[in-house]
Amino acid sequence: MAIAQNIILNQNADYSQQFIAKTDAGVVIDLTGSSLDAMVRKSFASTTATSFTTAIVSAAAGTFTLGLTDVQTAALERGRHVYDVRVIDSTSTITRIQEGVATVSPSVTR
Repeated sequence: MAIAQNIILNQNADYSQQFIAKTDAGVVIDLTGSSLDAMVRKSFASTTATSFTTAIVSAAAGTFTLGLTDVQTAALERGRHVYDVRVIDSTSTITRIQEGVATVSPSVTR
C-alpha cells in the first residue's frame, strides 16, 4: 500500500518537492537500480493527466523529487486533484509508493 501524502500545487508557479520513499511500516525504500513515474489527474477516472518530472536524489536514502513547470501548473484546473508515484525496480516490478490529494491553488498574478 502507498503512503498518503497530500501536496499543494500553485498555479503559474514551478513546483519541486523532495520526498522519502517508505514502506507502510516506515522503512526507507532503497531506490538503487529503480526509476520513478508520477502523474496528477482531476479524478481517478479522468482520461487526461499531467506527468511530474521525477528524479532520484539519493537512491540508498530513498529520496526523490517531483517537479512541474509553471506552464504545467497553469494548465491545471483549480481545486482538488489526485496523484500517485510509482517505482519500477530492476526486475520491472511496479509498486505504488505514494498517493494523495493535490490541491491546485489558483493564481492571481498571471
